[in-house]
Amino acid sequence: MIDYADVVYGLAWGDEGKGKISNAIANRYDYVCRWNGGPNAGHTVWIKDKKYKTHIIPCGIFQGIPSIIGPGCVLNVKKFQEEISYLEKNDFDVSLIKVSPNAHIITDEHIERDNKELKKKLGTTGQGIAPCYADKMLRCGIRAKDVIDSQFLWDGTLSGKVLCEGAQSVWLDIDHGNYPYVTSSTTLPYGACSLGIPPKYIGRSIGVAKIYDTKSGVDPLFPESLWEDENLNRIIELGQEYGSTTGRKRLVNWLNLDMLIKSIQLSGCDYLVINKLDVLETIGIFKVYYRGMLHTLKSLFDMMDFIRRTLSFLHIKVIFSGNREGRDIGEHFEYGW
Repeated sequence: MIDYADVVYGLAWGDEGKGKISNAIANRYDYVCRWNGGPNAGHTVWIKDKKYKTHIIPCGIFQGIPSIIGPGCVLNVKKFQEEISYLEKNDFDVSLIKVSPNAHIITDEHIERDNKELKKKLGTTGQGIAPCYADKMLRCGIRAKDVIDSQFLWDGTLSGKVLCEGAQSVWLDIDHGNYPYVTSSTTLPYGACSLGIPPKYIGRSIGVAKIYDTKSGVDPLFPESLWEDENLNRIIELGQEYGSTTGRKRLVNWLNLDMLIKSIQLSGCDYLVINKLDVLETIGIFKVYYRGMLHTLKSLFDMMDFIRRTLSFLHIKVIFSGNREGRDIGEHFEYGW
């Protein structure tokens, strides 16, 4: 029986550091589950100063916790096998990894169609995600139970404390994002229920953002002119703002508090974690958009205070992090209820 399920998800346009947060708190849970997306996502996790990257396998694997790929995910079998081998070589217990029999399989045809029709127009990762989800909805897809080795198939069991790990973010949600510049799945916390978790068991929602905004791919909200801003380009280099799946540079802009407030209200988070404080502290420039105007603050402390005061009406706990391993955030989360 499930005690409760907490949810970690992105509040912006992806790449907020959700994997760091999941990894930092995963050892408090009995299961870590991914509910959406596929190899278009990527987690970068630091453990004892060593960097690890995964694209579909949840962060529970790094903490010795059963890690479930849910029925709402899409899977590239070859990339899944490569990720298994990578984790094995790094001495992680891959027997903890399970895939829902109902997850759909990305085929070569899906990848070909994505690269031919969608990648340039919409800035997709070219991983075949949208065509795979399209075939799922057309009821002509291939499911994991038809192709995945039985040792990796999940029997649907969840019990105790569950951490649900989202991919992408609020403003990439298929229903609520800037359509068509969105992903092909549900990214909001309610998507976690697709794992077979009744809504009444959803506990805390942990929304993740950065101290500045980034976007991979095409989106009119991030105009090409941003590439010309010298300070934003410094953030790209210092913050290593390159896609973990594609390696391409992410467009950067100053934090838009108006959009952050909307995503918090839409998704209803209890905790807000803001990452990458160390980047702005290093460049010494502190700017934020609020009510359509760009505000310049004198220090990182002033910017943090401005954000806290501006968001105070939402009655959420705001946590700031500048540590890549997330060692500075664990103390802010209470155990249990």
